[in-house]
Amino acid sequence: MLRPLAALSAIAAATLLSGCQTLNAPAKVDVAEPTAALPIAQPAPVVNNGAIFQAAQYRPLFEDHRARLVGDTLTVQIVEKVSASQKSTSSIDKSGKLSAGVTALPFVSANSFGRASAAGTSSNTFEGKGSTENTNDFSGTITATVTGVLPNGHLLVAGEKQIGVNHNVDVLRFSGQVDPRAIQPGNTVASALIANVRIEHRGRGAQAESQGIGWLARFFLNVLPI
Repeated sequence: MLRPLAALSAIAAATLLSGCQTLNAPAKVDVAEPTAALPIAQPAPVVNNGAIFQAAQYRPLFEDHRARLVGDTLTVQIVEKVSASQKSTSSIDKSGKLSAGVTALPFVSANSFGRASAAGTSSNTFEGKGSTENTNDFSGTITATVTGVLPNGHLLVAGEKQIGVNHNVDVLRFSGQVDPRAIQPGNTVASALIANVRIEHRGRGAQAESQGIGWLARFFLNVLPI
């Protein structure tokens, strides 16, 4: 009898722990995987034609080094600043007035209408205001690796940086699509000139865990109707 109860208790505990992890799961960023790549091995030519130009490994002679092939590195200057604000104001003011009176009727004395009058007024006023504002500022530097080259020459880049101090790990991940014409001297490019940018900056360890809401509080936040 004790063994089935112990098994049920273990299953319940495992289910509870998995549910706690789901309740406090961080938001996911779709960073391109993998974040590193090795150069494609080129077979040795059967006949060496002695030419300077080699289509598989072409690099201009009179140009600073810049990323061109899979496995090359590229320094990305992350400068992302997004700010959005919206404001709305509306007001409605409506008023009306009505008055009526009786001065004479056939076969009725005129003095009988001293108080035969009616009057009415109505008013409606509405005023509403709303505003929202969001600001995001991110800056940094990361060296990414060319993971692929598209047919039009654009480079698919991805990179990851991890820094561990004591019991905490700081992780920075980046991916995007680079136009070679946007690469500046020194083999650098600004993140604002990169398409399909994905940036993830998270921490691992006790310090990062302290930033999340406890599983019990998050549970009640999910089930409460307000």
